[in-house]
Amino acid sequence: MRDVLIFISAAFFEIFGCYAFWLYFRLHKSFWWVMAGVVSLIIFAFLLTKVNVSFAGRAYAVYGGIYIAASFLWLYLVEGITADKWDIIGAIICIIGALIILLTPR
Repeated sequence: MRDVLIFISAAFFEIFGCYAFWLYFRLHKSFWWVMAGVVSLIIFAFLLTKVNVSFAGRAYAVYGGIYIAASFLWLYLVEGITADKWDIIGAIICIIGALIILLTPR
């Protein structure tokens, strides 16, 4: 369960970090958003090193599924857009895949 919380936290920091760049480059917000984005992306990268997964590639694969689902949550909570049924179905499939990769005994 600890690893799942780390992956969720990493997703927040990566999405926030990338969104900060989006705000600066696409929506012409203050340059301070870039600085916040850099810090957030550093925290994201650090968090991924804290999961109990033997290989980086496997950690990234698990994270990918969680990131997809978290992106739709961000879409709703921050950008005010509701995911459609295909977005939700796709995210569920990705989460199932991520959990299979993470929880399968090796």
